[in-house]
Amino acid sequence: MHVLITGATGLVGSATVRRFLAAQHQVSVLHRSASDRSLLRSVESQIQWIEGDILDLLSLQKALVGIDAVVHSAAVVSFVPKDNPLMFKVNVEGTANVVNACLYMGVARLCHVSSVAALGRPPAGRETTGHEKIRIDETQRWEDSPNNSAYAKSKYLAELEVWRGIAEGLTAVIVNPSLILGEGDWTKSSTQLFKYIYDEKPFYTEGTVNFVDVQDIAECIFQLINSDIHSERFILSAGTASYKQLFDAIARSLNKPSPRYLVGKNLAAVIWRIEAARSWLTGSRPLITKDTARSAVHHFEFDPTKIKRTLQTDFQTLDQTVSRIGKSFLKQV
Repeated sequence: MHVLITGATGLVGSATVRRFLAAQHQVSVLHRSASDRSLLRSVESQIQWIEGDILDLLSLQKALVGIDAVVHSAAVVSFVPKDNPLMFKVNVEGTANVVNACLYMGVARLCHVSSVAALGRPPAGRETTGHEKIRIDETQRWEDSPNNSAYAKSKYLAELEVWRGIAEGLTAVIVNPSLILGEGDWTKSSTQLFKYIYDEKPFYTEGTVNFVDVQDIAECIFQLINSDIHSERFILSAGTASYKQLFDAIARSLNKPSPRYLVGKNLAAVIWRIEAARSWLTGSRPLITKDTARSAVHHFEFDPTKIKRTLQTDFQTLDQTVSRIGKSFLKQV
């Protein structure tokens, strides 16, 4: 099988490239000229690199010549308001282009990497900040809510493009990972959590976090692409932990002290406002935003029963994942 992967230089994309290469599949990567290839350095020579952009429909069509399947993981992830125009353009328009190009070129299969954020959150008044958890599965319907970030809306709209493609005859599946944990650049994405603990930051927040190992995501994508499953979406989540439990696990893996001071909802609201002002004055990116402060104090649990039942698979535990990643980071410092 010849697979094209978008977003291959990112966390999910690079793990997916490695999984397909391990199974002796031919892998092409759509990349921009300035892409950082560091996550694929050890397998760089095994990849067919195709310069292009998902915002350039013509380059997409050219890249799909001879391609059997596409894994679309390219996306902008940001909770900083000034990034919203670019994020919507890449996540929504870019996904529409991928769908249209697959339809035009007759690509057999597409796996779209979405996010649990695209499932939406309960509207105001139905969320909880107590110890009870709201359980969300694939039947969750999007509703407008202040709990939905701009990123969430961009991924929801991107999914609508995939469903539109399915209605037009595209064979596709959607995966919705929760917080992705994996080896990568710890100045970017969720891997910044490891840098936060390594730098011995003392604060943690209320709320819970759903997590999944990037290797498990790559495995699910691989199995779905190599199956007859289509027109389905799947939550990929290994479990739920409090932020304190997550930080404690990371601290153990890095031999660092765990954060000691709880930042409650009211203090978080003050901090994101201070950060917004600092960002505006200095031009730097805020360390915490309104969306991240809000999400950090809620209790949502994403149900992975469907993917486990469909693929007869399970996910790595928090300790297994964090221990492996921690060892990897310690080798780099």
